[in-house]
Amino acid sequence: MSEMKHHLLLTALFCAFILQAAPLHSQQLTVQDVDGKQTTFSKADLEALPHVRVNTAVSGTSTTFEGVALKAVLEKAGVAFGETMRGKRLASYLLVEAADDYRVVFALPELDTAFTDKQIVLAFLKDGKPLDDKEGPYRIVVPDEKRMARWVRQVRRLKILNAP
Repeated sequence: MSEMKHHLLLTALFCAFILQAAPLHSQQLTVQDVDGKQTTFSKADLEALPHVRVNTAVSGTSTTFEGVALKAVLEKAGVAFGETMRGKRLASYLLVEAADDYRVVFALPELDTAFTDKQIVLAFLKDGKPLDDKEGPYRIVVPDEKRMARWVRQVRRLKILNAP
């Protein structure tokens, strides 16, 4: 084998090893509370929470998403709901950030079952399969919204903030 072919083969093998060892996207999700404290969740941490399944239509096709209630993730990170949601806390909001810098906002009362029956899911499965690289590893799903503008793909960070 010529030296050039040998070098190319070694380079190809090295690249294949690196691509296999490093996933294209992080499986971690970071939650930052209003005081700046950060909690990082692995995929296993999130999958250990109680699962939620929702059926919805995506582009006219019936689709089933499975994941966890977004509220449950925030509670696991120490964000309080229920009786604490009054006064200034009613002006708190969740900023959802995606890998491509897309960002959306949810008022915290939108997530609190004391205020609404609305269901907001942090999904990691679509029709029983892990979300693909375009959507995942995590996606916000809000089944009762008419537009999918807040169905954030590739969710990386959740931040709790206070309105000025």
